[in-house]
Amino acid sequence: MSRERYYARMVDILGILESARVINAAGTVTRYGASPMDPRVVSAMATAAGWSVDMAALQARASEIIAAATGAEAGIVTSGAMAGLLVGAAACMTGLDPVKMAKLPDASAMRNQFIVSRSHRNSYDHGVRAAGAELVDVGLPDRITGCGVRDTEAWEYESAIGERTAGILYLARADSRPDLGEVVRVAQAARIPVLVDAAAELPPAGNLRRFIDQGADLVAFSGGKSIGGPSASGILCGRRALIGSALLQQLDLDFVYEDWDPPAELIDKQALRGVPRHGIARSCKVGKEQIAGLLTALQLFCAQGDAGRNLRFARIVDALLAAAADLPGLSVQRVDDAAHGGMPLLELRTLPSRMSASRISLSARELAARLRNGRPSIHVDGTRADAGLLVLAPTCLTADDVPLIADALRAASARGNEL
Repeated sequence: MSRERYYARMVDILGILESARVINAAGTVTRYGASPMDPRVVSAMATAAGWSVDMAALQARASEIIAAATGAEAGIVTSGAMAGLLVGAAACMTGLDPVKMAKLPDASAMRNQFIVSRSHRNSYDHGVRAAGAELVDVGLPDRITGCGVRDTEAWEYESAIGERTAGILYLARADSRPDLGEVVRVAQAARIPVLVDAAAELPPAGNLRRFIDQGADLVAFSGGKSIGGPSASGILCGRRALIGSALLQQLDLDFVYEDWDPPAELIDKQALRGVPRHGIARSCKVGKEQIAGLLTALQLFCAQGDAGRNLRFARIVDALLAAAADLPGLSVQRVDDAAHGGMPLLELRTLPSRMSASRISLSARELAARLRNGRPSIHVDGTRADAGLLVLAPTCLTADDVPLIADALRAASARGNEL
């Protein structure tokens, strides 16, 4: 391909990206490309892209860095938090048995049940089920449904443990019940592992260690959210034996046993009957670029700390607050999200029409749609739009986005106030 044709194709690719570009005030959600990456992360990925490496050895080095950041015995880079749940569940079911590994997702002849609170069920537990696991629901989420004050309790996990139990699945949220420590005590008494889904539980940075410190055996984090790594990356950290099993089930294992030299710090070759076949998570393979990017992002995340991040985010939120303070039909305020390390957010509420106090001139859902359908397209968090509330998160914004958002809000709210 000539140089001219090469650059012409590059222009086409950039044009495609530009046509799909949005201003993301909704937060680090995957459907909008997750977090923008620091240039140092991009540089690390570009360097890795030009090299050939031993992927198992690279994951072993990654394990050292992840272990230092999380306090876990070991860790690996996955292709996302959901992939971490998949390989984590697979590790709990198979251990280091290559026969069991080869049978997945058919887990009918092995321990394959994971106990989970009904209030912890969500779409992402499909990652666990994809490995061949069966979820056993316990408890009643009365406090979530508004029918009472109770949620699942530790004794209910204990009562569900049986011969087919492979582990406990725990969704880590600020309001999760019961406390993880109580669940860990039940699991340890029964000698079964606890797999924690902590995909979006950063910041605060202290959560990197919190769940391991509470006794979790495996913890999955997203790498493409607040850590700021590649969108298709994640972390699985925990007990060394389980991490070794998880790694085996996503690696390329096309080796003759005599020639196979896996990293001893993660995988005990002598404990295996032979080289496992390509595993259940081979489709979730991680590239060297993702590993280099994630490790760089993780080190930057830990070095900056919550205070440094929040100071940067506060500048954006405060600028938005000042720009939107007097918009008609809207009330705006800054709030600090205590559950996520005090991260500043902008809350925007719709107000009654000046013409009639009995009706809203522009609903929050309509406002979100106008922002989304404008040029540029601006996406906000509309989770609570039915209650008249929109949230703008600064995590994927820059100072250059502030006047664009302010102009779009001004235009949308002015049209609504005329109704």
